[in-house]
Amino acid sequence: MNDFDSPAPGPGSDANEPAPPPPAPPVTPAPPPPTRSFARRNWGKLTFLMLLGIPLAGLALWIVIGLNWSYSSGTRTGALQKISSKGWLCKTWEGTLYTSIGAGFRADSFTFTVRNDSLARMLGELSGKRVAVEYDQHTLVPLSCFGDTEYFVTGVEVLPQ
Repeated sequence: MNDFDSPAPGPGSDANEPAPPPPAPPVTPAPPPPTRSFARRNWGKLTFLMLLGIPLAGLALWIVIGLNWSYSSGTRTGALQKISSKGWLCKTWEGTLYTSIGAGFRADSFTFTVRNDSLARMLGELSGKRVAVEYDQHTLVPLSCFGDTEYFVTGVEVLPQ
């Protein structure tokens, strides 16, 4: 028998039937594609947030600092000329106090803002009378929505005429 001759078929096998194929090697699944980072997936939203969020946060911080940090505080005395609620969108209480320097001198006016409604009502009842107002000066307030002046009255005392 030759090396090129095929062996005789075994018992119960068909000579015309091809031999079974060899088993295929195990297939490993392809690795999943790499996921993109959060910044790459949401770059539009992050850009929008940066363009609007950072300036708004800066303005909010400026307002909080401006309203809570007082540059100066003091007391002014004089005749309360007027107190009124002003503004189209943001209503604020604004007032004027005429301080007299002395006889024969022109009175100087002191304009102020009141943030407390009950204090504004009390000042409204004292209009035309001589009063002493305690105030805080807030120079960093960025918007007139919080008051037209930088002087915010925190207290009032009635003085004898």
